[in-house]
Amino acid sequence: MKLNKTRFETILQIRPDDIDMNQHVHSSRYIDYVLAARYDQMERCYKMPMQEFVENGFAWVIKSSLIEYKRPLVLGDEISVQTYIDEMQKDSVVVHFEIFKTKTKKLACAGTFNYTMVDPKTGRATQIPDWIVERYSI
Repeated sequence: MKLNKTRFETILQIRPDDIDMNQHVHSSRYIDYVLAARYDQMERCYKMPMQEFVENGFAWVIKSSLIEYKRPLVLGDEISVQTYIDEMQKDSVVVHFEIFKTKTKKLACAGTFNYTMVDPKTGRATQIPDWIVERYSI
């Protein structure tokens, strides 16, 4: 399927509970930042809030992820989480992301998440309906 790969942005602030014993953001928090950004972007940019998926009997799970860390984030940093759908299959999407420090515009990390659409009742993968494909194709 042909995708426009439109980039969307969400601005987040690094919080004290994001910091690990090395005085920078713990690696696990980067996943949370991307999930928070996608949640925001689903509603604001795609006009498809997560509640709409739930009401229609769908959910997303992360099948795999890849994160390449470039430079640390620290307390007080404001970040820009930019994402786009890189690829779409019958039951999954690959979301590419980049996280930048807004002050310096420098890349902190980049990567991909492979999300699979599932039926929450069965926990099994299910085909992405055409109405969702259409809304993702912006």
